[in-house]
Amino acid sequence: MADSAKPYRILGIQQIAIGGPDKQALRRLWVDVLGLTVTGNFVSERENVDEDICAIGSGPHKIEVDLMQPLDPDKKPAVHTTPLNHVGLWVDDLPMAVEWMTANGVRFAPGGIRKGAAGFDICFIHPKSNDEFPIGGEGVLIELVQAPADVIVALAGADGN
Repeated sequence: MADSAKPYRILGIQQIAIGGPDKQALRRLWVDVLGLTVTGNFVSERENVDEDICAIGSGPHKIEVDLMQPLDPDKKPAVHTTPLNHVGLWVDDLPMAVEWMTANGVRFAPGGIRKGAAGFDICFIHPKSNDEFPIGGEGVLIELVQAPADVIVALAGADGN
């Protein structure tokens, strides 16, 4: 890394996203058997997804488990072809993290910072590196999620450390 002092911190896991051809099959396990609570639904033509947003825990310690199926299985992104679709990480300063990571060779997926399914600003680290950006997710799509103030306090501590 060009500069070891990072102007942001990764605070914890915000979500895991699981894809399949039929989210009802996923619900049987995650909701009916494991007991997660469905807290919402997100449908996006652009992202080719119909997802149920589920939760483990509550408040700033809540972790989302998104159960996703494609709107059209023949279109991309193909949210159902990788069962563990992506991992989401809370970050205390998303714009600063993206700026620093980009300057230090991290490849981001197209789309930039935007509103995610749960209403937080998000962006994705690309699963593959390339010549211009030699750092990628090594096969894993990683979502960076802007943490709200209560999560920052709960996970980083009131003093920010």
